Amino acid sequence: MTTPVSTIRSQPSQSNTSLPPGDGNAHEHDDNPEDILFDALQTLYDYQPVTFTSAGASYTYTYPRSLTSSSIKITLRTPDTDAVNWSLHASSVWIASTQLANGINFLRIDHHLQRIGSGGDGTKEDPERPLRLLELGASAGLPSILIARVFPDVSVVASDYPDSNIIRTLTQNIRDNGAEANCHAAPFGWGTDPSPLFSLGKADGVYVGFDLIIAADTLWNPDLHSIFIDTLQRTLRRDRHSRVHLVAGLHTGRYTIDSFLRSIRGVGFRVLEIMEREVTAAGGGEKAGSRQWDVARAEYEEEKDRRGWVIWIEICWEECYVS
Repeated sequence: MTTPVSTIRSQPSQSNTSLPPGDGNAHEHDDNPEDILFDALQTLYDYQPVTFTSAGASYTYTYPRSLTSSSIKITLRTPDTDAVNWSLHASSVWIASTQLANGINFLRIDHHLQRIGSGGDGTKEDPERPLRLLELGASAGLPSILIARVFPDVSVVASDYPDSNIIRTLTQNIRDNGAEANCHAAPFGWGTDPSPLFSLGKADGVYVGFDLIIAADTLWNPDLHSIFIDTLQRTLRRDRHSRVHLVAGLHTGRYTIDSFLRSIRGVGFRVLEIMEREVTAAGGGEKAGSRQWDVARAEYEEEKDRRGWVIWIEICWEECYVS
């Protein structure tokens, strides 16, 4: 029996947050009716949008300058899908995607690069092996493209459902933003054979599994949790240092997220950390307010509060190393 093929994307999920006036970093998008509505919600009601842009619209994200690098401007074309795949919700940039980009420091990529280079014990773990990162449900590709630009030594594979329009737009976004040297677009349906993914990227030879897997808003459909977990099992490198980082907007629903957390346990994985983090402007991930995950908030939180937070989940194998 063939396993169903699907992408898991949080219903409103994937995207960058609009920045407050005067913040110095602007998210730019086309002036279409949906974009105007998103801006109006934020301006009139102080509601944080959960999605930005519509199919075919452009979106610009600016990652601020740091002590070690200049600012990075990424301009994306939002994918459209074939008509039969409208339910993928891939034709927007969702807030979880922008928050994942804002908080790339939480991925501790520098630490992983150093570990591979030194083996963690003063020896070379594998001097020929690159650090490999996979994004599931990449859509427009914001987190993958940003990571590839900030960390040129990381081999990035940005994957999404094998819809020709999604993959074409994702490939073009990678090329247009100068990330093609170490970032590759790949069609991939969850539950299918992942081995073609292992040969992609900045590597000589085939390395089974990825050191890091990221995904934004891929938990919204509980019917797809089992196939998503199966995909994580088949694509995460079997190593005690390997990590999965998931970001989900609360439009996903606290009970749906809780259902996923219960499903992930007992299948070889361990939930290393789950935090609620405030929605921030570009580059402000580490300055965001945070609090412990609590499913009980579903009983009393209001829509405005729900829109102001995203959930960060870090997963590892049961035998994982905790630094």
